[in-house]
Amino acid sequence: MVLHTSPYSSVFLRCLSSLSWGLIFPCYWLLDRLLASCVATSLEKRRRSQDPCSFVTLYVLVSTPLYLLLLLASLPFALLGFLLWAPLQAARHPYLYTHRHPDKHQAEQGGVASLADWRPQGRSFCFGSSNVCLLPDSLARFNNLSETQTRAREVGKRIRNGASRPQIKIYIDSPTNTSISATSFSSLVTGFRRTSSLGQRPDNTAEAETEPLTDCPIHTAGSDFPIHTTGPNCPIHTAGADCPIHSTGDLGSSDCPCPLHTAGAQNNSDCPLHTTGVQNSPECPMHASGVQISISAPEPDPPEAGTGNHQGEGDAESLTGGVPSNNTLSHRTSTFKKHTGRKRRQGDDGFDHEISAFFPANLDFLCLQEVFDHRAMSRLRQQLHHYFPYILSDVGRYAWKGCCSRFKFLNSGVMLASRYPILDAHYECYPNGRGEDALAAKGVLFVKVQVGTSHQEQRVVGYLTCTHLHAIEGEAAVRCEQLDLLLAWGAEFRKTTCRPSEEKGLEDQVAFDVVLGDLNFDNCSSEDKLEQQHAVFTQFKDPCRLGPGEDKPWALGTLLDTSGLYDEEVSSPESLQKVMENEEGRKEYLVFPTNKNQCPNQKGRKIPLKGNGRRIDYILYREEVQQDWKVDIEEFSFITQLAGLTDHLSVAMRLAVSTGEEEP
Repeated sequence: MVLHTSPYSSVFLRCLSSLSWGLIFPCYWLLDRLLASCVATSLEKRRRSQDPCSFVTLYVLVSTPLYLLLLLASLPFALLGFLLWAPLQAARHPYLYTHRHPDKHQAEQGGVASLADWRPQGRSFCFGSSNVCLLPDSLARFNNLSETQTRAREVGKRIRNGASRPQIKIYIDSPTNTSISATSFSSLVTGFRRTSSLGQRPDNTAEAETEPLTDCPIHTAGSDFPIHTTGPNCPIHTAGADCPIHSTGDLGSSDCPCPLHTAGAQNNSDCPLHTTGVQNSPECPMHASGVQISISAPEPDPPEAGTGNHQGEGDAESLTGGVPSNNTLSHRTSTFKKHTGRKRRQGDDGFDHEISAFFPANLDFLCLQEVFDHRAMSRLRQQLHHYFPYILSDVGRYAWKGCCSRFKFLNSGVMLASRYPILDAHYECYPNGRGEDALAAKGVLFVKVQVGTSHQEQRVVGYLTCTHLHAIEGEAAVRCEQLDLLLAWGAEFRKTTCRPSEEKGLEDQVAFDVVLGDLNFDNCSSEDKLEQQHAVFTQFKDPCRLGPGEDKPWALGTLLDTSGLYDEEVSSPESLQKVMENEEGRKEYLVFPTNKNQCPNQKGRKIPLKGNGRRIDYILYREEVQQDWKVDIEEFSFITQLAGLTDHLSVAMRLAVSTGEEEP
């Protein structure tokens, strides 16, 4: 299958489309600004009430008649452009595939995944999904969001900065001590200070490679509080191993300001946490037998020669509306899990689950929904290309095309970004959209990616299904029909793309099959019972679900209450993470499933059911995709990094795929 790298198959059609859109755009932009001036966000209303003498009201009174006058003047040109643009959509491709060869900085960040030989122990793959609400500004304001173009750029920056950070994990090996003691935990996390902003990461990493000499990730620079010796008992610097924190030659020298490796810390008695003789005890939270600390970064491939790389902006742009670019790397990330619903216990799920202020490190695949605005899509794609080499965007149909019987003003809003090469892609439009949802070409995007090569030179591939279902409440039958179509289309896509590769004649080996997207129903609402019992949950597994109508205790709602998006308590990723860890905070800032049979409370609102909010963003995976292969989930995350930029929480999942064979 040929991937479409251009919206049209000929240069003439592309030029004609650009001309038609150039005639339409002034009218489109003026109409958008006119409607936006009539719909204010809660933040704008607050500012007006706090500053009655501001010129905002005067600006609206003056600009509204001007927008209206210019809109009327641009209508004849827009009509002419529409007559050219609408017929062209029949020849338009359903998606745009872009590939950017990595530069040196991208390779060092690990933006390109390795396609080395597949080993029996397998690999892990990380998937993410987020509804970013990048509608035209006038429509986004109905969700209490504004500045779509600025938000698009900031969303891309935060995602790539979170995904490209080093992966730091703590593994506890002791069978008796399953948590870090309070003393050692407080000592350890003091090193992760809120001073290294990911939003202001320099583009040139040559200087950044020497900066760790002054910022020890375990303790603050310049501290004279040594933790342990540099002998063989140290869990960070084993005998003969290179230091993962400092370069060779700096360990233990007088020039190294890190308190872990001072020149005089060779005696075991210098360790302030314990005395000599207990280093290898299970009670010691810092040494190899008790805790192993892993600090890893993405493994880059050698950069390929190529052109077309996007260059990142050096300045971290703050959002208007009081939402700062807050990507500060602190200890409140997935590295350290608090005991509230996130610590692994006996009888638990067997995998980590957390609320994280950052997207997972080494994120491999990202599915985004509601990327409707074309200019915002371009800005977002440019930012994501700093980390993801392969992107499918502008997915969907416009005007009249195929099964889309109604006129489509917006595309599907789905976007997929990948670190692995995309082999095939196919889009289908749902034919049963109703109401305002019928104005968008909502559908499903099927993607096949290559993630490795077996020893027999077979391609190891994975399947991704990205979708956004019908949004209108109370229309469960529409969503169930769309899920039926998703399963049928998906089976057909896998059947048509499983043919042996032309070169070797060998069948592909499937590593995973994952469904991502906003399904617009939750697993606890009584009004969504029909969707909760759909067959999609028999073919795919939901890690957050116990059964129809019941989520696991740690599962979190992903739909935020739009009225509180600009509250100070949830204005940054860290503050929103803190609120989501608190039950009272969840009740205040999440939308909860309601029972239609319940009576409203004194304020006229339905009393929320028990639970942790409406979880409408899903990542599902198929447990059996290849005979004798094993698919296990390693971790599931609810992510707050897009705080203030969207009305959804993001979700992420990491899968471990192995063949079940022994290493040759």
